[in-house]
Amino acid sequence: MNYDDLIDPETWAFIRKTERFYPVETIDYTIAQQRRVYDDMCQAFAQDHPAGVMSSDSDMNGVPVRIYTKGTAQVTVIYFHGGGFVVGGLDSHDDVCAEICDQTGFRVVSCDYRLAPEFKHPAMFNDAKATAIQTLASFDGPVVLCGDSAGGNLAAAVAHALRGVTDRIIGQVLIYPALGGDTNAGSYIDHANAPMLRREDIAFYADIRTSGGAPTDDATFAPLHDTDFSNLPPTVIISAQCDPLSDDGRDYRDAILAAQGRAVWFNETGLVHGYLRARHAATRAQESFARIVHAIGVLGRADWPFDAHKNC
Repeated sequence: MNYDDLIDPETWAFIRKTERFYPVETIDYTIAQQRRVYDDMCQAFAQDHPAGVMSSDSDMNGVPVRIYTKGTAQVTVIYFHGGGFVVGGLDSHDDVCAEICDQTGFRVVSCDYRLAPEFKHPAMFNDAKATAIQTLASFDGPVVLCGDSAGGNLAAAVAHALRGVTDRIIGQVLIYPALGGDTNAGSYIDHANAPMLRREDIAFYADIRTSGGAPTDDATFAPLHDTDFSNLPPTVIISAQCDPLSDDGRDYRDAILAAQGRAVWFNETGLVHGYLRARHAATRAQESFARIVHAIGVLGRADWPFDAHKNC
């Protein structure tokens, strides 16, 4: 794959800056080292909170959370951070959550779920589900689930687990999610050596999350492994074109549409995994973040303007 033709100079500059902090060989570091360099990399891109956004740390059902508010909110977003279920936390995605709060006016609850390898599946899913249940109990009004990468996996898994339990989860927005697609086909092969995330990295993260082999029929581990995609909340999936995970978004959309649900997939041209951190530096990432925030906003208002864009 010739990424020089697909990726523009602004995005390449973001990739090179990221690699200065988080080089390709980081996958071979110890877990403690991986977390340290990931935190340093996130800090290098960190933005101040927008004016008027307040945040406070708490816990929900024993899970640490950070809650963002800007005035009185009628809608709550539950955000699950990325990081391969190994790195990341409340600080790594702090500015992303603050900006979502600022631009939508919605309350945002950021979930600090347990990480591998200290904790194995389903610990992460259990924390995500427990946070969603307590959020529903703590705040009135509708809820939108949101997450990037591993967090997109958790958001979708929670949506599957809680359908039929509550009607207050009215949407989900999944950002370059890892949903358990076929790693021997499609984008996993075409973009096996993409900048920012490689196929071998995905295999590492899947293995470290389990005690001995990834389950093949567990929707709480991989939502695409579910056999029923009916009655899910309206879903917006936003993938990066230059990402092994790209087809996961398409396949998840197709599964929901086949079950007569509402779903739309945007495959962002020339963008790479992790591009949320480039939203202030690269035009394509900035435009995609605007699309993400717009999706959260319209879903939170129980609107669906996407029918004409099913094949984006």
